[in-house]
Amino acid sequence: MANLTDARIRAAKAAEKPYKLADGGGLHLFVSPAGGKLWRYRYMFGGKEKLLSLGAYPDLSLAVAREARDGAKATLKAGRDPSIVKKLGKLASAQSTANTFEAIGREWYELQKPQWTERHAADVLTSLERDVFPTFGNIPIEDITAADMLALLRPIEKREAKETARRIRQRMSAIFVYAIASGRAANDPAAIVKGAMAPMKKGRQPAITNLDDARAMLRKADAEAAHPVTKLALRLLALTVVRPGTLAATPWAEWTNLDPDLPLWHIPAERMKLRLQHKDDEARDFLVPLSRQAADAIATLRVLTGRGPLAFPNARHAHKPMSENAMGYLLNRAGYHHKHVPHGWRATFSSVMNERYPADRHIIDLMLAHVPKDKVEGAYNRAQYLDRRRELAQAWADLILKDAADPVDLLIGPRR
Repeated sequence: MANLTDARIRAAKAAEKPYKLADGGGLHLFVSPAGGKLWRYRYMFGGKEKLLSLGAYPDLSLAVAREARDGAKATLKAGRDPSIVKKLGKLASAQSTANTFEAIGREWYELQKPQWTERHAADVLTSLERDVFPTFGNIPIEDITAADMLALLRPIEKREAKETARRIRQRMSAIFVYAIASGRAANDPAAIVKGAMAPMKKGRQPAITNLDDARAMLRKADAEAAHPVTKLALRLLALTVVRPGTLAATPWAEWTNLDPDLPLWHIPAERMKLRLQHKDDEARDFLVPLSRQAADAIATLRVLTGRGPLAFPNARHAHKPMSENAMGYLLNRAGYHHKHVPHGWRATFSSVMNERYPADRHIIDLMLAHVPKDKVEGAYNRAQYLDRRRELAQAWADLILKDAADPVDLLIGPRR
């Protein structure tokens, strides 16, 4: 008959030496000199006396301790050692934690990260941490079904982010494949749902390619109540037609020593859209001859941000570049949502200039950093046709900024 009660256990005080309070059936409470109280179960297995630690009081109550003892007795009757069974249970629990989608996803990410650019790696991790791990992070990867996948992806599609949903599906599929290869999953539900995703209309990013309409768009953007740094960024994007992400992350070091007569923007290969293995190839550095208007815009921008390392710093975190989305939001506010995106300036430039200078098509492509896939290393000589590229850059600036405000007006507002 059990002889312990909660009152007796609470009243038990620490002594100079440890002692036990027996409850019956091999269960006792071990009281340490420090006052700790630990439930233990004493039993025989294989002809040897053994002890099984059940837990500490009061976290483990008297009633629960008795249930644990009875469970251990049942294990003994089945011919198994309760201590070994407990250890195996802990191992299984740890194994289960290691097999969650987030654990395997991060493992996959660290394996793939060295072959990605820093920007792409950040994009992959951000998408998983924002859209996947909060839902699937603690779920064992083998428990995730195709229906679960669709339930995750549908809300992403509905927020007008179908391309994002497709990228996330692809990344999750890669994680499932990695889990299958490492023996922790049997199938890839992300692959199964591929055909069930919302259809996406393929095509170029929206862009205005008519010169008069493009001029009007710039004037409307200039008139918006937006930060002057964002307005100057949009103007320089239109003038240089580099990729938005490249412009947004520009350090002042690339514009510090511009030749006043022949300004040239030297963009290191590491900041260009290139495969990782080409990022440290100086032969792939990109040169952008700057028009007079581009140099004026840079000089105006220097008044605002020239003391920091970045030409377009983030408004909240000066050590980080502005989001290229800021330029997109400015265009949206000016009335060009779904009509023109920042990247669209490249299409505008290409359409207008190819129409006016058809003999220079290959040079115009070079100004956009377009290189035919069948070209070899020599095609990456970014210094080719610099004089003609400068002439075309100036011609483009004169066309697109006809009747536009001076860059200083973007700081103080339109002159009356």
